[in-house]
Amino acid sequence: MLITVSGPPGVGKSTTASELSAALDLEHISGGDIFRELADERGYTTLEFNKLAEQDDQIDRDLDRRLRDIAANRDDVVLESRLAGWLAGDHADFRVWLDAPLSVRAERIGNREDKPVQKAREETAAREGSEADRYQQYYGIDITDLTIYDLSINTARWDADSVVDMLETAVEDYDPAADEGKYPIEMDYDF
Repeated sequence: MLITVSGPPGVGKSTTASELSAALDLEHISGGDIFRELADERGYTTLEFNKLAEQDDQIDRDLDRRLRDIAANRDDVVLESRLAGWLAGDHADFRVWLDAPLSVRAERIGNREDKPVQKAREETAAREGSEADRYQQYYGIDITDLTIYDLSINTARWDADSVVDMLETAVEDYDPAADEGKYPIEMDYDF
């Protein structure tokens, strides 16, 4: 089984994916961890590599290629990244989108990174706009199009344990015989 967990910064992707993978006895693979691996392989700190990625689109493409390869070749995985649902495509058994209002996400990020909430809000909004433009430019992905996802959850409405419980229930109650088809993803990945 391959489950993807996607969403914008600050929604709890990592927490949800980690806890869901433990509950379902699946491996958790994080896009953030892969990004750090790529940085390490090339001799950069994560911060240096982040700055370099703003100038070099091949870094995003290398990360996305690795995520796509994992989705195509691995099983029993919870794959987590902003684009995991899109990159996994039809390989995914379940595609999950997590979201929350920007004000909530900015507060979470500010607390996590020990920065003022307003600064976190401005940085997060700018980052999201930049990423949305890059996804559209690279792959023709409209990140606001949630039609490909099987489930979308506002993580500001429930605590982390409740979100995982909902997802665990959805996966466990899934009946392939009653499945009339997941939303297809037709993309040309140009890595």
